[in-house]
Amino acid sequence: MVEEIESIFPNLQRSRYQVTSPENQAYNCVAWVAGDTLKWWWPDPDVSDAYWPPEITRNETLVAFIELFRALGYAPCEESEYEPDHERIAIFAAADGMPTHAAKQLSSGRWSSQLGKLEDIEHALDDICGSAYGSVVQIMKRPTNLS
Repeated sequence: MVEEIESIFPNLQRSRYQVTSPENQAYNCVAWVAGDTLKWWWPDPDVSDAYWPPEITRNETLVAFIELFRALGYAPCEESEYEPDHERIAIFAAADGMPTHAAKQLSSGRWSSQLGKLEDIEHALDDICGSAYGSVVQIMKRPTNLS
């Protein structure tokens, strides 16, 4: 629901975001970025709570998230601007460095996020920065021919 989204992410109140799919509790932001809408991906210590690739370190750290996305063909980069021959993702973290969210860039140059158990939205990258997800701490990209 829009009111709930805007109360969690107040920057959205003055942006051009749009809801792009209904609530879905089957998958989360990391799964969305990885292209999997059937499982919840998170490096929970309890392996029954969420999927995490077995070859990737199961820790809630930026290093583990970078390792995950490297395994999917992404490499760290500095720029968030759209390039037609690359896919970009953004990893968000809280002030303590703990990863909180991942988003993927769309061909329009805007970003797409699955907001936990809420809806998917299209937004500007900084629209969801704040107390819920912290800030963008890593941008990664891969050539589009790997998707």
